[in-house]
Amino acid sequence: MPLAMAITEFGDVDVLRPLEVPEPSAGPGQLRVRVRAAGVNLIDCRIRSGFMQSIYPATFPQVLGNEFAGVVDQTGPDVTGFAVGDEVLGFAFMQSYTEVLVVGVDQVVTKPADLSWEAAGSLSAVGQTAYNALRALRVTSGQTVLVHAAAGGVGTVAVQLARAFGATTVIGTASPGNHDYLRSLGAEPVAYGPGLADRVRALAPAGVDVALDAHGGQEALDVSLALVPDRASIGTIANFRAAGQHGITMLRGERSAETLATLTQLYDEGGLRLHVQRTYPLRQAADAHREAEAGHVRGKLALVV
Repeated sequence: MPLAMAITEFGDVDVLRPLEVPEPSAGPGQLRVRVRAAGVNLIDCRIRSGFMQSIYPATFPQVLGNEFAGVVDQTGPDVTGFAVGDEVLGFAFMQSYTEVLVVGVDQVVTKPADLSWEAAGSLSAVGQTAYNALRALRVTSGQTVLVHAAAGGVGTVAVQLARAFGATTVIGTASPGNHDYLRSLGAEPVAYGPGLADRVRALAPAGVDVALDAHGGQEALDVSLALVPDRASIGTIANFRAAGQHGITMLRGERSAETLATLTQLYDEGGLRLHVQRTYPLRQAADAHREAEAGHVRGKLALVV
């Protein structure tokens, strides 16, 4: 039987354990995929802990993970466009920490041939979150964009997409050890901590047009409110309480194969890359969660099968 990593109760990383699951079969409009890699995201940790149960209730035993890459090994009736042996990447919410899964053809795209398995398995969630966020905030040519937590998974993609959308200046907050990394992505880095607003002003004397909060801390909120005149041009993926209190944009974009195809095309054109800081075997998902929750991950963590 295939192996998956699941929880039978909410709690710390130790509740995430191996579980044998029935071998699934592809139905109409579906593909069965042998997973090669799955991305690890903070939302996975929050679901595991029970913090998100009012939004994402679990049915125990609950497999975690929401993005993957792998090889098609079975196609359902009437499926076109994919065949056994195709390499794909996609999204499957609260299903992806597993050796094999079944998904709809509208949840996958073809994996670029030279994209590593670990990066392919880590792209869907952060890539689509960043893309939908910048589209919702109407990032366009000539703007100055501020990205908080710019060296993380969403931030890494958001910096590159902002440049692809025509932003003249992209400023990214990060710890000093990640500043060269941000420069390599096309961002002007600034350090967290007291005086952040002044450091951003020095880089953007004409002002900041758009701010994306991928951090969720009070500093990111305060600095964004101080620097961006239009609160509708401030968006958060990590501080929904602040969105309600201050009238900033709460960002929750729908996922789609069309958006994912746009991201893989941008990768093929050389306009997007994703750094994977570390990989873990699937059985060590708890260790990956422990590192994710410790913070300061550059890019992504991934589980490999």
